[in-house]
Amino acid sequence: MRTRYTLFKSETEPIVIVMAILLVTGTINVFSSSYVLAAMNFENPYYFLQRHLQWLLLGTVACWLCRRINYQRLRGLMFIGLGINLFLLVAVLFVGTTINGAQRWIALGPLSFQPAEFAKLMGVLMGSFSISAVLAKERFRMDRDWPRVAIPFGAILLMAFLVYREPDFGTACIVFGVPLFMALVLLVPPRRWVLILIPVALAALAIGTLQPYRMKRMEVWLDPWSDARNAGYQMVQSLSTIGSGGIFGMGFGDGVSKYEYLPEAHTDFAFAIFSQEHGFFGVLLIFFLFAVLLVASIRVATRAKDTFGQVLALGIIFLVVGQALANLAMVAGLLPVVGVPLPFISYGGSSLIVTMAGMGMLLGIADRSKDAPPVKQKKHEPPEIRRSRMHVVQ
Repeated sequence: MRTRYTLFKSETEPIVIVMAILLVTGTINVFSSSYVLAAMNFENPYYFLQRHLQWLLLGTVACWLCRRINYQRLRGLMFIGLGINLFLLVAVLFVGTTINGAQRWIALGPLSFQPAEFAKLMGVLMGSFSISAVLAKERFRMDRDWPRVAIPFGAILLMAFLVYREPDFGTACIVFGVPLFMALVLLVPPRRWVLILIPVALAALAIGTLQPYRMKRMEVWLDPWSDARNAGYQMVQSLSTIGSGGIFGMGFGDGVSKYEYLPEAHTDFAFAIFSQEHGFFGVLLIFFLFAVLLVASIRVATRAKDTFGQVLALGIIFLVVGQALANLAMVAGLLPVVGVPLPFISYGGSSLIVTMAGMGMLLGIADRSKDAPPVKQKKHEPPEIRRSRMHVVQ
């Protein structure tokens, strides 16, 4: 019998290795992109690095705990988590800390956190609960089984609305958009996607342009140089920062845009500083790492031992990799400035904890799928979970 050789000992090993590389890279980049601002504003060049390391420790604990907990138990705890999250989303509107005109943070001792970040993961959990319940039905009828969809997605929409009120339109789109995309992929035939996506896109565009500053963002997105000194300043500086990196970059710590040229250089636009200091080959490395993470995570999803595990794994993939693509597109000028952090790389405690918790759930799904029999498919079903949407009665 021929011996089969594999590069990794388990399905979780490449995920853990890629996470470790991204976290180390992100930590180094947080320091490089923030030490000038930290020295000027706090007289301590290590201010943001120290806080980032604190959040990284908490994120590691969250990852470990979520990996240890059986993901099946999450369904029983889901509505308790939803209640806590809704309470925090309402509380932040009244007692939250306001920064740059947005009331998004709740102070917790020396640290502060964003309830909106936790709403992203809660949206994925609620969406997975609803979608897996639909897929588990032999025949799903909307007129009879609508509460399985309406109640969870209604709760997700409520969370998105509360996040929008902070205001945080970009995060609100993620809170509702990721579960919606999950439902489209798993439940709706592709030929009907346009019937859903067009109204949703028009509604998002209408809501996004209600405020004058959001309308201005749309205008400068199309032509940032038309107002390069004001509304288009951040986008122009981001593109200039990326372009100045060249092939090999300026070198670690030698990027010049962090000297108050590029706003949010250590948070939403951290990747621009990374590109300036590490160049084209550094950018390729980040793309390669996220590609490996995507492939390894999809492998976990396809080998999950039950439908809920499959759907939850896919939701976590969409959340993490989707945010990465959105941030990279935003920094490169392919999307308007929407305030989406780059997972593992951008500074931001709440975002890092949520990302690590989600990856812990994904690793837990992989751990509990070892040597487990594949998900039993009905005779009339193709093997792929995605095609199970064909059994939903439209």
